Amino acid sequence: MTTADRVVLVTGAARGIGAATVSDLLGTGHRVIAVDSCRGADMRLTYPLATREDLAAVAALDSDRVEAVEADVSDLTAMRAAVATGVARFGRLDAVVAAAGVIAGGAPLWETPAEDLQTQWDVNALGVWNTAAATVPVMLDQQDPSGCRFVAVVSAAGSRGLFHLSAYNASKHAALGIVRGLAADLVGTGVTAVAVSPGSTDTEMLAATAGIYGLDDTSELADSQLIKRAISPAEMAATIAFCCSPAGGVLNGSVVAADGGFTG
Repeated sequence: MTTADRVVLVTGAARGIGAATVSDLLGTGHRVIAVDSCRGADMRLTYPLATREDLAAVAALDSDRVEAVEADVSDLTAMRAAVATGVARFGRLDAVVAAAGVIAGGAPLWETPAEDLQTQWDVNALGVWNTAAATVPVMLDQQDPSGCRFVAVVSAAGSRGLFHLSAYNASKHAALGIVRGLAADLVGTGVTAVAVSPGSTDTEMLAATAGIYGLDDTSELADSQLIKRAISPAEMAATIAFCCSPAGGVLNGSVVAADGGFTG
């Protein structure tokens, strides 16, 4: 099978790492089911999420090979419908990138509003769970699922504690646990699961993180990486694209620390 035959579903596809991943996959001939909630302004967050216009711009990269679907990863029924829409158009599903994510914080755990935990849990953890629940059965049901891949975009916060981000830490640790459990459940099927842990990447979420810490820009966050600069979404997308490939199966059950040498 060539890359032109492969179909990849990407959540959080309208902006940031998700949009860059769609672009990278299109550049190597893949077809893409681009999923995003398109919520825009969200009172629960200090920054706006992607919009329908953002998702439309991603779809316009190649309308023949992108199926854009508006769906919230926290809603399993909506995710199953999104998968069905994409598979109805392209006929199959070979890889999944769970890239949807949000961030909120700025206080110690005991002062963190329950709403902050719930908001991040719904997207960062439950969203990965729902994406897997909606997509993995479809991949397993194909004639030969041995090249199928599930990739979750996690974070350094999935394996360590970050200051004043306890709720974010909790959601990302849970996402990592979901991937590891999924990899174990998939033993013998040929389908694999892996987590990618980005470092400080030049996205709206990084700018929001700087705001949480009262920083004027993101350079101080990037200084926590040995490369001493922010990672570009395109760089992160290239790593994710490899994880989606048949060769990416060797990473099964692992965490790919694509963090520029994050030191905390």
